Amino acid sequence: MENWREITEDIVTSLLEDGSDPEVLYEVEHHFVSENFEKLEQAALAAFKLGYDVEEPAELELEDGEKVWSFDVVVECELEVEAIMEDVDKLEALAQQTDVEYDGWGTYFKE
Repeated sequence: MENWREITEDIVTSLLEDGSDPEVLYEVEHHFVSENFEKLEQAALAAFKLGYDVEEPAELELEDGEKVWSFDVVVECELEVEAIMEDVDKLEALAQQTDVEYDGWGTYFKE
């Protein structure tokens, strides 16, 4: 398990230091991956049942040619560590319960 709090603090700090607007809402995309489509589908359904906005699963090809399935959960929130970590904790636990990989989160710079 990675240190999601440290990663989250680094991302938020970097965005704010680069001038991203702290007063607006951000679309935070939480990423899930699995080699097994059925497990990924179960995770997506579980996230939907928790009230999250779940995007359609897609097949991705990795650099080594391996194919995996992925989907994103999109949450609109402030660019604050605690707000993001609340979802990270819930979604990482969901990934562990459904035997898929929580692959972190991302968002976009906003002026």
